[in-house]
Amino acid sequence: MHLPNRITSTSLKITEKADSKDARQAYSEFIARKIMFLIVSLAIMLFLAVLSASLGGATESWSEVFRAILSRYFPFVESDPFVKSIIWHLRLPRIFMGIVAGAGLGVAGAVMQGVTRNPLVSPFTVGISSAAAFGASMAIIFGVGYAGIGTYIIILSAFISAIGCGFLVFFISRLKRSSPETMVLAGIALTYFFGSLTAILQFFANEQQLNAMVNWTFGTLSGADWHKLTVVTVVFLLSMPVFIRLSWDLNIMFAGGDEAAKSLGINVARVRNVSLLLSSFITAAIVCFTGIIGFVGLVAPHVARMVLGSDHRFLLPASCVVGSILVIGADIVGRVILAPIIIPIGIVISFIGVPMFLYLIMTRDTGWD
Repeated sequence: MHLPNRITSTSLKITEKADSKDARQAYSEFIARKIMFLIVSLAIMLFLAVLSASLGGATESWSEVFRAILSRYFPFVESDPFVKSIIWHLRLPRIFMGIVAGAGLGVAGAVMQGVTRNPLVSPFTVGISSAAAFGASMAIIFGVGYAGIGTYIIILSAFISAIGCGFLVFFISRLKRSSPETMVLAGIALTYFFGSLTAILQFFANEQQLNAMVNWTFGTLSGADWHKLTVVTVVFLLSMPVFIRLSWDLNIMFAGGDEAAKSLGINVARVRNVSLLLSSFITAAIVCFTGIIGFVGLVAPHVARMVLGSDHRFLLPASCVVGSILVIGADIVGRVILAPIIIPIGIVISFIGVPMFLYLIMTRDTGWD
């Protein structure tokens, strides 16, 4: 009498198990595609790094590049001392600085877009680049010099101004309960403020000082060395684990907004403030050594998001790799397109970033509301 009910119940259980198995398989394939994208992106980055090491005023083959690198650690590997000196003292610091700078700007942009739920936000739309330019310009116009210790004074001044701008945005947003709109509006206001201060300094600068100010804002990897690279790398490595730990919180804030995040017990203000300060810190550490490299923090997260979606567990490392690819690729283009003239990477990336920025404006209501 109860046999049909038992058959129905058994059928439902079998169906649920099959659906659960299909769901697990689909999820595994979904994760595998994301991991595959990261692996392919890393391979592209390594390819560009080796290509960059082989290009320049003295062009070497890839085998010569590998021998120069290996000969430092394996004495039995022979390498031309001239090539070895070029690779280790000029090109490798430049390449690794491009990798770390692109990764730092990419992850900073992804985090800031996540906490503000705004696709047009990047480390540079909150005023950090304008503040760094003002700090560098102030050091230049007061005659600290452009070589030796003067270079480090310019770097320090740019860093202090940039990180100071980050703290200003933080305190202004705290006054308004740390809303994303307040962060964006405060950043825009500070961008114009520091831009005006820089313009005043440029107005009173002599020709040499003005030339130094303008060149600093172009963004370049030419001044990279192992000491500067160490500083930037340490800042990046200290910040990245915090971002990864906050990835689940960023997922919820991005998908459901502040109210949904609060209902799940997330301290929204703390997550947003920590993310802002760390993003500002990374950006300040990068731009004070490289100058202004715009649009990486805007473009890299969007490229990664279009492929992987908005899961910050994968979006953050993908933004790092895509940012590195953008910076290294732009550096290669800038070095070879009008060789021996080197076009600063800030200019090259702008040709990529401006069209992307316009595209985002025209598609503002897609996938973010």
